[in-house]
Amino acid sequence: MKISPTPPADEGMDATPAWSIWPAIADIMVGLLGIFVLLFVWSTVLQIELAVQLREEKEARQAEAKRLAALERALAKPLAEGRITLKEGRIGMQGSVLFQLGSAELSAEGQQLIVNVATPLRIFMEQGEMNVMVSGFTDDQPLRGITSPFRDNWELSTERALTVMRALIAAEFPSGKIFAAGFGETKPIAANISDANRARNRRVEITPVPTLESIPK
Repeated sequence: MKISPTPPADEGMDATPAWSIWPAIADIMVGLLGIFVLLFVWSTVLQIELAVQLREEKEARQAEAKRLAALERALAKPLAEGRITLKEGRIGMQGSVLFQLGSAELSAEGQQLIVNVATPLRIFMEQGEMNVMVSGFTDDQPLRGITSPFRDNWELSTERALTVMRALIAAEFPSGKIFAAGFGETKPIAANISDANRARNRRVEITPVPTLESIPK
């Protein structure tokens, strides 16, 4: 009797039945589907958050534009007369309107201008979480030695800013919402090469600034 030899098993071949790998593939597919769903939900939530932020920013810009327009209307007279400038809520006043050359004492015209500005500025400030900074600036000319009560332009600009701040407070502007700073000759808006340019640089600016509480953390 002839006995046929048993065929050897194929070396390197996986003897695991093919049907047994399908549960593993199913698990992988379920995992991938779960990841896709999570990514989809995350992207949807992110889009909603961005849409809300954009809407809030748009509403804030619109509200700010309305407040600025109201401030401009309230200051129409001194603006038309050229006694002040207004840019993005920052009020600029020429030093020649407020003070005599080298002085930090308000002129009668300057005193009246501060009174005219105080109420619209207070209303504008109260509509948002803001303080007000009063800044003094000078030209590049040195003070006239012993004839000036101020040591330098830094001191003159600071004292002018303090004078305007005190005048605003006297006109019922909230004292806890205002502060003063002097910048001397360091922030010119025109080159100090002519009398006209130097007159532009001698100025006081009133600038709304955010309160610490309103700044996002």
